[in-house]
Amino acid sequence: MSHLVAKLSKSVDFIGAFDPKIRTFDIIMKTANGSSYNSYVVRGSEGVAVMDTVKKEFSDEFFLRLESVCKYEEIKYIVLHHLEPDHSGALEELMKRAPKAKLIISGRAVMMLKGIIKSDVAFETANTGKKISLGDKTIEFLSTPFLHWPDTMSSYLHEEKILFSGDVFGSHYYDERLFDDEVGDFSYAFKYYYEHIMRPFKQYVLQALNLYSRFEIKTIAPLHGPILRTNPQYYIDKYEAWSSEDKFRKSTFGKKMFSVFYMSSYDNTHKMAEVIMEGADTVEGIVASMYDLASLDEKNMIDLLEESDAVIVGSPTINGDAVKPAWDLLSCMAYLESQGKIGASFGSYGWTGEAPEMLHDRMRWLKFRLPVQPIKIKLIPTEEELNDCFAFGKEIAEITMGKMVEMEI
Repeated sequence: MSHLVAKLSKSVDFIGAFDPKIRTFDIIMKTANGSSYNSYVVRGSEGVAVMDTVKKEFSDEFFLRLESVCKYEEIKYIVLHHLEPDHSGALEELMKRAPKAKLIISGRAVMMLKGIIKSDVAFETANTGKKISLGDKTIEFLSTPFLHWPDTMSSYLHEEKILFSGDVFGSHYYDERLFDDEVGDFSYAFKYYYEHIMRPFKQYVLQALNLYSRFEIKTIAPLHGPILRTNPQYYIDKYEAWSSEDKFRKSTFGKKMFSVFYMSSYDNTHKMAEVIMEGADTVEGIVASMYDLASLDEKNMIDLLEESDAVIVGSPTINGDAVKPAWDLLSCMAYLESQGKIGASFGSYGWTGEAPEMLHDRMRWLKFRLPVQPIKIKLIPTEEELNDCFAFGKEIAEITMGKMVEMEI
């Protein structure tokens, strides 16, 4: 284990921990380069602030670095930008070692704190504009919720022009050289992190960027990966572009995107999908498309889902369940904002036919707007049943274009 303590400035040190062997993070992310749990110490003329801790398993490494730059009795504040376990794992032990330190968290973090530390602890909450003083150093707090937890905040060290951004601008990328101008090429890890962590919260990213724009930023100190000191604005601009970009179809043609995703065993669900798409395509302002789930990878699923205003999912029922590709499609919504999208489900079946209702229920929990009940057909659809599918697609498309109905949310 390296005992590296890197200096961001004369008064700020990196005291985090490195996790080179981790290969999966939060279940959904691959971490081929490992990661880091970044923590910092800010020293002022009247004390020290510790900015976040590390994952509990790496506490020894964290405390060794901390003890090399300050004494526990010097710690005036402990700041947690959010309480996810990879940043709060050493908190309880740190509070025991520095009992006079004031803990500062966001207002949204109070209930989470009680879940992490079962005993009563003293703390203060911080919202945008709150400042703390270390004598000749001033730290100002910024509320940046849902980036990517509800309790997330950022802070700004005025005298050093350092933004402690929380998870924003992070990367899962292990390199003990630490700084963006010294580590290897982490551009892939930087964008991958954005797409899997921040992409579902684009509106909140833009709100945070607006807050950050009030300050001159010399260095961005995130909670994971390289410290960004060479050209911080480059990374800010990347986030702004990714969070603001219009999708090609919408920006070019200005129409609503109606996407029918299906998987079919004996062509029956496929026939339903075709007619649902045809019905939707008769509605002015709609562009309807159909996609076979057997031929889509995750990246394509995510891009198509993000562009879609209406998501219609079809599956046969096999052994009392929807097929795996249909569940895989809906699992991609973890990377996206689904609230506000129209959803519906359909399918053909031979025996019990549970799949459409199961998919409908899952979409409800994902906060899709569900204007119609699922449609299902036993075995080969008749001409009359296909007419019902046509009307099903047309009705959902009209609702997508603004027709008023009572929604299930």
